[in-house]
Amino acid sequence: MVVLGQAPGYLVNLRSQAPNALICYTHPELVSVATFWTTSILLMVAGTLFIMWLGERITEKGIGNGISLLIMIGIIARLPFAVKDEFNSRLNEAGGGMVVFMLEIVALFAVVTTVILLVQGTRKIPVQFAKKIVGNKQYGGVRQYIPLKVNAAGVMPIVFAQAIMFIPATIAQFFPESASWQGFAAQFTNFHSFWYNFTFALLIILFTYFYTAISVNPNQMAEDMKKNGGFIPGVKPGKQTASFIDDVMSKITLPGSLFLAFVAILPTLAKIIGVSSNFASFYGGTSLLIMIGVVLDTLQQIESHLLMRHYDGLMKSGRIKGRAVAGAAV
Repeated sequence: MVVLGQAPGYLVNLRSQAPNALICYTHPELVSVATFWTTSILLMVAGTLFIMWLGERITEKGIGNGISLLIMIGIIARLPFAVKDEFNSRLNEAGGGMVVFMLEIVALFAVVTTVILLVQGTRKIPVQFAKKIVGNKQYGGVRQYIPLKVNAAGVMPIVFAQAIMFIPATIAQFFPESASWQGFAAQFTNFHSFWYNFTFALLIILFTYFYTAISVNPNQMAEDMKKNGGFIPGVKPGKQTASFIDDVMSKITLPGSLFLAFVAILPTLAKIIGVSSNFASFYGGTSLLIMIGVVLDTLQQIESHLLMRHYDGLMKSGRIKGRAVAGAAV
């Protein structure tokens, strides 16, 4: 039902952006308006249902989340063409040559490495469990940890912020004769403007705190530790433990939100210094975060399957830290 409601909106947006893309408006004698809209909506709904079914089959029969893998494949499919276009543009006389292209590749590799550190970064809080002696055996008394992710919100703050940034342009369409509204909307439709990127980064920081607050519950974590006989060394169980976890989350969320905002506006900065639009989109934003998150999660699941079958895993030294490992540690 959601797709059935979104399909007409997509066609209306397509007509406003590219009127010539709809054949029924350029050649009405070939296809009627009603026929075009009906067939287009049915094709969109059927295609969406097929993709959802395919994603569920991949999740059921394969490794990893099927829908996430399909999204990641769609993102990676654009990478070879973007690299090719950027390479051809740099070979021109005013492009800078191979040196500039190699510097862009090195910068992209550095950005990907840094984003991996952001996704995998955790703050480990030690947890001690009380000892219990039954007969000649000792139970408990082990020392574990709670891994708190630096970026617990993931890519959701960027998605929320992008949705909010469309509001000024949408409101301006209802007041086409208002010069003030048109000027205000122009600042938030220009992706290279200072105020657009400043507001976008500020919204990401705010939404990171908001989403982290609703996804991480310190009170529940403290209550679970208390029921299982666990405590943080130097902190009393109960409310003080919850306050301690909340304080740690607030401290690590600030650098995580700042870096997430920087990653979101990094494609705009890349465009400003001369990188092509298609290639600059891989320097940050939702595309890079989704791609890295899905790859790491899939590799972690593959390694878990290998270890369950008594293999050494994907790496001889070290382990891939993913969501499942963090959940098991908690």
